[in-house]
Amino acid sequence: MPASIASVALIVRDYDEAIRFFVDALGFAVTADAPLVGGKRWVTVRPPGGGTALLLARAATPEQAARVGDQTGGRVFLLLQTDDFRRDYTAFCNRGVRFAEEPREEAYGTVAVFLDLYGNRWDLIQPRTDEPGEVA
Repeated sequence: MPASIASVALIVRDYDEAIRFFVDALGFAVTADAPLVGGKRWVTVRPPGGGTALLLARAATPEQAARVGDQTGGRVFLLLQTDDFRRDYTAFCNRGVRFAEEPREEAYGTVAVFLDLYGNRWDLIQPRTDEPGEVA
């Protein structure tokens, strides 16, 4: 059976502030925004070029609210892959995205950790393609 990860839930404080960050700062597109019962919404955003969507899930309990910005205990949560690291790094900086470190070269590619609006850590990464047809 072919399968793929369609979306990943990201706990947010507020739908609209999260949408603004992902659209305005990261260049994502809103792919769904539908009302649900109880004041909830089904909101998904996706990076340019497609890929797995983020389901922006507003925290509904005190336990969920406590995890906003710390979904992985301080580790990098998601990796945003680019085909032009310098272009996207510069664009993100110009749009106010906060980077936790300077870009660096690793065996697998060029990478820098940035923070989303809540403080979750992300990698902006351009994989190295040293061998024809291979991504390290």
